[in-house]
Amino acid sequence: MTEIIAAFVQFPSLGHWVNEPNRGRLSMSLKTVLAIVGATDTAPDISFAIEFATEHDAHLSILIIAATLQPAAADYPIASDWVEQMQDEINTLHRIRQQAEDLCQMSDVSFDVDFLYEDIFIAQSNIGMRAMYSDIVLVGPGLRGDAQLRRAVVAATAFDSRTPLLLVPNTGLSSLKPKNVLVAWNSRPEAAFAAKAALEMLIAAEEVHLVLVDPDSAYFRSGDEPGADIAAFLARHGVKVIVEQLASAGRRTEDVLRQHARELGCDMMVMGAYGHSRLRERIFGGVTASILQDCNVPVFMAR
Repeated sequence: MTEIIAAFVQFPSLGHWVNEPNRGRLSMSLKTVLAIVGATDTAPDISFAIEFATEHDAHLSILIIAATLQPAAADYPIASDWVEQMQDEINTLHRIRQQAEDLCQMSDVSFDVDFLYEDIFIAQSNIGMRAMYSDIVLVGPGLRGDAQLRRAVVAATAFDSRTPLLLVPNTGLSSLKPKNVLVAWNSRPEAAFAAKAALEMLIAAEEVHLVLVDPDSAYFRSGDEPGADIAAFLARHGVKVIVEQLASAGRRTEDVLRQHARELGCDMMVMGAYGHSRLRERIFGGVTASILQDCNVPVFMAR
C-alpha cells in the first residue's frame, strides 16, 4: 500500500453536502463533443465516442487525423513512391471517415465527421481551433498509442484552446458520472483550473480523494496545511472530499498516483496539464507526459 503521511476527512463546518437523493445525478453540461481519432485502431475510439455523446445527448464531432509524410529525397523514383504512399494514406482516411459516418448513422446521434492530413504543426493549429468550439475533447487509446499525434492533440487542446480533455484507457470504460475520483493536487494554477472545470462531476461523486505527493508545506506554496485550502473550497460546493498526503519514497509522482488510484478503486482521475513549460515536458517527460502515455483509469485533464 502507498504510504500515507497524513489524511483528514471532510469539512462539515465549511458548507453543506449535496442531498443524498441528488448525489450521482449531476453531470457536466455537454453540448458538443470533439473526438480525435488516429488512422490505426480506430473502431474502439469511434464506438466509445458515440456512446459518450449519446449518454450526454450531445453533438459529436469526429476528427480523424494523420501527419503527412515528408519526402526522403528529391529524385523522381523516390518522389513517385512518396506520392503513392500519401495517396494510400488519404484513401485510408476516407475509409475511416465512411466507417465513422456509418456507425453514427446507426446510433442516431447528431454528428459530423472530417479528417486532417497535414503537416503536424498545421494539424495542431487546426485541432486547437476546432477544440475551441467544443465542450470536451476525447482522446482514445488508439490515438494515445501514437506519440507524435498524442503530443500535438494535447498541446493544441491544453494550450491553444484551454478545452478539457478526457483520456480514455484501454478498457474503453469512461463516463463523466464517476463515483470515486482522485484529484491530483500540487497547489498550482493548472491543478486548480482542472478541479474547477470538473466541479459538477466532483459534486456528484460519492468519494473524492485529493491527493498530494511529497507536498511542499512552505507558506507561499501550499499554506500551513497542504491541500486544506482547496479542500475547503470544494467542500463549500458540496464535494465530499478527503485529503491524502502521500510519500513517494523515491518513486515517480505519476507512478504513485497510478498505484493509489488502483488501490482506491477510482474510476476517474482529475489533473492539471503541463505544470512545466512545454519544452521542458518534451525533453524531460514529466507527470503529464507519463499519464498521457499510460494510465489505467480515465483521466480528466485541463489547464
